[in-house]
Amino acid sequence: MALLVALVLKTFLIQVFVIPSGSMEQTIQVGDRVLVDKLTPWFGSEPQRGDVVVFKDPGGWLENDRKPSHDGPVLSGTKQALTFVGLLPSDNEQDLIKRVIGVGGDTVECCDPQGRLTVNGHAVEEPYLAPGNPPSRQPFKVTVPKGRLWVMGDHRDVSADSRFHMGNPGQGTVPLNDVVGRAFVIAWPLGRFHQLDEPSSLSSLASASQPGGTAPESMGIGPVPTEPPLVMGVLGILPLVFRRPGRPPK
Repeated sequence: MALLVALVLKTFLIQVFVIPSGSMEQTIQVGDRVLVDKLTPWFGSEPQRGDVVVFKDPGGWLENDRKPSHDGPVLSGTKQALTFVGLLPSDNEQDLIKRVIGVGGDTVECCDPQGRLTVNGHAVEEPYLAPGNPPSRQPFKVTVPKGRLWVMGDHRDVSADSRFHMGNPGQGTVPLNDVVGRAFVIAWPLGRFHQLDEPSSLSSLASASQPGGTAPESMGIGPVPTEPPLVMGVLGILPLVFRRPGRPPK
């Protein structure tokens, strides 16, 4: 029964991920455990601007190095079974974590004359950026296709995000179907326990008027940073209920 409950929680409700890189600093640091809400997407909820989301690798975003396993068949099978139900961490996941900057129909551009990121022509204040990081060192402009997301890390100088994959199918955007869920709380270490809220500078923006997407424009793209995939953490249950703050009316 305990294994069944763990499997249901991991599959439909909450999943724990361990952060292996600094691409989301200072918001999320290396070694943090984040809880990811996998339930609300089942009811048609879609990621919004400012959300921190976990998503599957759309293709070519992650490091390809895999360490060979030296476990025997019995130990390997046991580990796989416990990992499947969420009672052991997995190092074979191909997931990433980034912040949603643009949703379908949005035009995201960097930078304006003051060096700020803009969404649909509105400058965005980004207090979550890592100290010393500009919004982007690579100029770009893209209109996000419907059903996709433009995502960026908070530590822009080391984040291999949408900017570095604009030549890939989807122009560097992420399909909604690849989204695992929304990271809503840092659960560990306890000293950093807090809810991950949407910044008002992004959540309060009006929807874009133009449909569809356009070809991306970019220049000065340097070497693509590399980052490891997220590691699925050991499943846990917290005796707290977190409510998502209400959205302002459009």
